Amino acid sequence: MKKSFFLIFILLLHWKALLAQDNAVKEAIEYLNKIRKNPAWYSKEIGVDLSTIQARPALQWNDTLARVAQAKAEDMLKRKYFDHTTPEGKGINILIYEAGYGIPKEWTEPASSNYFESIVAGVTTPKEGIVYLLKDKGEIDHRKAGHRSHLLGIDKFYANLTDIGIGWVKGGSLGSYLCVIIAKKKW
Repeated sequence: MKKSFFLIFILLLHWKALLAQDNAVKEAIEYLNKIRKNPAWYSKEIGVDLSTIQARPALQWNDTLARVAQAKAEDMLKRKYFDHTTPEGKGINILIYEAGYGIPKEWTEPASSNYFESIVAGVTTPKEGIVYLLKDKGEIDHRKAGHRSHLLGIDKFYANLTDIGIGWVKGGSLGSYLCVIIAKKKW
């Protein structure tokens, strides 16, 4: 009887942690979409002048991208690396392609290709990670700020992206790992 209560207790704790993680990821996506809708309004809050950035449509949640992003964040934690490529040399393009997300096969070569992923480690929440990526180490020139360009759709390629998936996990030597995938299927 005690074992059953203990297992139920553990399952409830795990469920509560997953729900909190889902809410934190949802908050990050909502926040990013608000910024995409009116970048200039968030300049002061982000600490970067976004007044010249064109508004973009809201990104749509994609379960496939979310599964890949979560798996990538968990893999970085488990195998103790922080990189756009796995230790086997696979970039996000091939990972989302293998998961069934419809990008052109030629974009998976070389295997390390990454057109769609922004990552950060050591943030306390996914929303904080979005802010960190938008600041892009203080880069003022938007053309040189790769994460900002990716998240806000600044250049022509990124402006066409429509789908998002976020993976986030706490733990490890860096404290947390956040993986943001923004892409578009059916090119």
